[in-house]
Amino acid sequence: QVQLVESGGGLVQPGGSLRLSCAVSGRLFGISYVMGWYRQAPGKQRQFVATVTSGSTTNYADSVKGRFTISRDYAKNTINLQMNSLKPEDTAVYYCRVFSTNSYDYWGQGTQVTVSS
Repeated sequence: QVQLVESGGGLVQPGGSLRLSCAVSGRLFGISYVMGWYRQAPGKQRQFVATVTSGSTTNYADSVKGRFTISRDYAKNTINLQMNSLKPEDTAVYYCRVFSTNSYDYWGQGTQVTVSS
């Protein structure tokens, strides 16, 4: 019974910052998994933003590299995404995801991020 709940979305001006958090409840089985953030803008496909593996390896989409940082808070069981220097093209619904290949794939319901003046 794993649930992912995103929070922290909202309206921010271009150049501003926002911090998203994904609360993970329930137990994840296995020793190898990936945690990450994805986003979907109106009329576009859902796309990869950032991931961190169980081995602490991080990966970022070229469009957010240098501006976004993904991290885990083990004490609070959360996955965080610090977003800096936000641009209007970052506007999208952001989704949290935890998966293990050929085993399980969990998604949150999303949180809206709007970057506009």
